[in-house]
Amino acid sequence: VHDIPFDPKYQRIKGNGSSMRLGSYPSLIKSGTLAHQIYGKSEISERHRHRYEFNNDYRQALTDKGFVISATSPDDFFVEMIELPQSIHPFFLATQAHPEYKSRPLSPHPIFLAFLETATLARP
Repeated sequence: VHDIPFDPKYQRIKGNGSSMRLGSYPSLIKSGTLAHQIYGKSEISERHRHRYEFNNDYRQALTDKGFVISATSPDDFFVEMIELPQSIHPFFLATQAHPEYKSRPLSPHPIFLAFLETATLARP
């Protein structure tokens, strides 16, 4: 287990003293990525509810191994999405956000639709 460095300017103090990233936050999506293909735009807003963040100490090591940081906060501090190129894996997309919070029965979130489409195309 590694300590995750956290910039105090981003910390939201709650009554119990814990940090929580809660609510909608903007993200910038890198063009040419699976995330950009899914959303079809460069700037999005997604809902968050978590205490953990991507440890930026590992940013370079992961990109050196082929991971793509596909979305970040506008100031580039928070890694919002990470993925593998589709040449390595047909659908590997990880997000800090909770897409289920913006999904409805008749209007599923674009990430869920893209995952299901990829899964159906991959069937033998």
